[in-house]
Amino acid sequence: MVKITAAEVNKLRKTTGAGMMDCKKALVEAEGNFEKAIEILRKKGQKVAAKRADRDSSEGAVIAKVNAENNSGVIISLNCETDFVAKNDTFVTLAKDLAGLALDFDTKDNFLAADFNGMSVQDKLTEQTGVIGEKIEIGGFKKLNASFVGSYIHAGNKIATLVGLSNAVDGAATVAKDVAMQAAAMNPVALNEDGVDQATIEKEIEIAKDQLRQEGKPEAMLDNIAKGKIKRFFKDNTLVNQDFIKNNKQSVAQYVKSIDADLEVTAFERVALG
Repeated sequence: MVKITAAEVNKLRKTTGAGMMDCKKALVEAEGNFEKAIEILRKKGQKVAAKRADRDSSEGAVIAKVNAENNSGVIISLNCETDFVAKNDTFVTLAKDLAGLALDFDTKDNFLAADFNGMSVQDKLTEQTGVIGEKIEIGGFKKLNASFVGSYIHAGNKIATLVGLSNAVDGAATVAKDVAMQAAAMNPVALNEDGVDQATIEKEIEIAKDQLRQEGKPEAMLDNIAKGKIKRFFKDNTLVNQDFIKNNKQSVAQYVKSIDADLEVTAFERVALG
């Protein structure tokens, strides 16, 4: 039997919010496989926090910048090892300066090779690693282009988001910021139903069916009930279908159209630490 350590149990507990014993049992059943343990907890009906691919275990500062024309934006995370360094004013200023430079590049590799005050960005990071005494690196790098781009940085520089709109209408800045705040707070998996990959949908259907079986529902009813649960999954986890956090009587899409009937959210990007 695979030996499960207390640290592994605690990591699963922090990620999912499930109880310690439930986490330990799930890890034992999954033979130490972390992702499988999360799936086991969900199948047993645990309310597990979804693990997102953009998550990073490092400390640091996440900064979003939008160009003067409001049609292009970028998010970078400047990562370090401790919260003490991440909160340092000099470190945050460096992150902001690097984000400003990153606006001119479409890929992380090109950005790292770019000139920053006489040296490449990568060499600057290496230099700062020596100065600070912690590993300094660029974690997340996301670029977004649209007719109008807005941004939001959550307090403490732990989360940043970009939102693209279909038109630069009157009030676009407010709308984009509101939706960017929504994306930061609610961490959607995709913009809409079309953005959810088939593997995720199939996994959610499987989990829903397993939950229904444990509730004693007849096998013949599972497909129809599971379809309803998938609709709920889309509502809770896709940005435009989520309840708008400032007015939960309307969806994000309805809020956007209340400003301009032809306005749509075309894309979003989100980078988070933790």
